[in-house]
Amino acid sequence: MAEKVIIMGGGPGGYVAAIRLNNMGFETTLIEKNRIGGVCLNIGCIPTKALYKSAEVYNQFSKLESYGLDLEGTVKPNASKIRERKNDIVDTLVTGIEKLLSSAGVEVIYGEAKITGPNSLEVNGEMMEFDRLIIATGSSSFIPPIKGVDQEGVITSTELLDFTEIPEELVIVGGGVIGMEFAGIFASFATKVTVLEALPGILPGVDGEIVKRLKPLLKKKSIDVKTSMMVKEIVQENGKLKVISEGAKGPVEVYGDQVLIATGRKANVKGIGLEEAGITVGRKGIEVDENFETNIKGIYAIGDVNGKWLLAHAASAQGEFVAEKIAGEHPVIGKFVPGCVFLFPEIASVGYTEEQLKEENIEYLTSKFMFGANGKALTMGEGEGLIKVISDLDYKIIGVHIMGPHASDLIHEGLIACEKGLVADDFKDLIHAHPTLPEAFFESVMGLKGEAVHMVKPRRK
Repeated sequence: MAEKVIIMGGGPGGYVAAIRLNNMGFETTLIEKNRIGGVCLNIGCIPTKALYKSAEVYNQFSKLESYGLDLEGTVKPNASKIRERKNDIVDTLVTGIEKLLSSAGVEVIYGEAKITGPNSLEVNGEMMEFDRLIIATGSSSFIPPIKGVDQEGVITSTELLDFTEIPEELVIVGGGVIGMEFAGIFASFATKVTVLEALPGILPGVDGEIVKRLKPLLKKKSIDVKTSMMVKEIVQENGKLKVISEGAKGPVEVYGDQVLIATGRKANVKGIGLEEAGITVGRKGIEVDENFETNIKGIYAIGDVNGKWLLAHAASAQGEFVAEKIAGEHPVIGKFVPGCVFLFPEIASVGYTEEQLKEENIEYLTSKFMFGANGKALTMGEGEGLIKVISDLDYKIIGVHIMGPHASDLIHEGLIACEKGLVADDFKDLIHAHPTLPEAFFESVMGLKGEAVHMVKPRRK
């Protein structure tokens, strides 16, 4: 008789684990309290990228003259049509995953599950037993204890994604990935955007040089970024929301039609019975070992709920890993997890940043190639940005950081280099097509040893 495996949560970690397990012969049940696809598909990655594309196309129209094109009349964003397009994309993908689960033979139960013991849980008033359990309950928006944060017009990304009109003024509390992506989207639609970040800089974890080069581009797009700002209170004033912050030079007041709270996410660990099962929870989420197993044998936690990487692709990788582990295989999971920020231009990173290397006292080399010297980028009208490659002293690539066109696609050549321990010479005989954007990565890698043909050599001192 096949082992019974239950998965709590139908997001990118849960549904991938369910399909993989069922394909390997396990009796698999997936429990989802809302909608298959989780945060990423329904109220995260996919809908924001749908809005991003609408903003990107709108941006292109503002630059038609630079392409030698004339347009009679005006182009303006239509909030309801943008939202409808976003919803259609989400619905298509959700339906597709539902069909995948059905074709794989996974039993799907809609309801809220609560663990009742090391081998049982309750859902919709019924008790269910399991041999193995995978907790994949994800995360939700973290709302800081700011005075006035609960009033109308103060929203999270979930509400903003369902916008019915484009705000004239938007204040964003939090300069991480979520906050900055929404800043870029709505600034493109001519919204006046102000970002308030408590830390000294935005996009923590992104290579410092990339962030430094991004700042003037944000300013050019009229995104006002204020760092080292502690938000104290939000109040209604003359039909607007006034956000009162404390900065290095004293109080700062900014106004908006809406205030987006984008101060990070927290693991969904409340009310799911972790205490009853004796599962250990840490500061970031459920504590797991190198196999993503909790302190209770046979119970695993994957994705955002374990707090390791709050990324959909990391959750999916963990889901496959755990499924194969349960099946008695010897899976391997990547050490390097790429991250992308969908701004204008895009940012993507994998591996070490310079800041991390300095903190760990690791010696390194860097090489940079500017998109302004790449033929394909210039034909696209997107010559801003660069590809930065970091290696150790033996030229082994340990970090790649990109700001520029299609950075989210280009980063995967860097991922392979980091994950497989490739050195600069491994790329020397790889002929990159011309004219393409990946040529910029090739030139940056060749620059590590001073062998890049299209890079101006620094003057000797």
